[in-house]
Amino acid sequence: MKADPRQTIRVDLQLIADMIEPNTRVLDVGCGDGTLLDYLAAFKQVDGRGIEISMEGVNSCVSAGLSVVQGDADTDLADYPDDAFDYVVLSQTLQATHAPRQVLEHLTRIGRRAIVSFPNFGHWRVRGHLFLFGRMPVNETLPYQWYDTPNIHFCTIKDFVILCREMGVTIERSLSLDHGGRPRRIGSHVFFNNMLGGQAVFVLSR
Repeated sequence: MKADPRQTIRVDLQLIADMIEPNTRVLDVGCGDGTLLDYLAAFKQVDGRGIEISMEGVNSCVSAGLSVVQGDADTDLADYPDDAFDYVVLSQTLQATHAPRQVLEHLTRIGRRAIVSFPNFGHWRVRGHLFLFGRMPVNETLPYQWYDTPNIHFCTIKDFVILCREMGVTIERSLSLDHGGRPRRIGSHVFFNNMLGGQAVFVLSR
């Protein structure tokens, strides 16, 4: 029997899905083609909503029966009331926003918890590539050339931890994923994970 494609979602999306309780209200900001929302509806029975900036992504979501509207995380999150959702998810999108600190403020205001994932620019492969070749790296996590990337605010795991501390945001849980997609708890081991984590997932609250 052919496997359900919803059981083979991207590894960071699977980690995020595992962090979300069943039968909760979820807002996925920058939801793309709706892969995570579709998975959560099927396996967690969540009441899911989405915001996506590209019309192509919105059309894909709507055709799949998902409740998604076109919107921009930088400008449209201000329209949502406090505590409107149990979880607000921002997956691999923070680095593409113009005002990441403001976006993070809205995420933790709108949701009782915010789940944020991003590529870690402090990973040793990124550092090594810059050191050896003097050029911006292109890989699975950072798949764009410097001149056509949507990413405008790269950060490291350490940068993000410091920003949360400055904002008074509580980090309830944090994981880094190595090059093979294996998760490791960050906790107090920020330096170690900042070197070895290709990407990170954080659960935040006010």
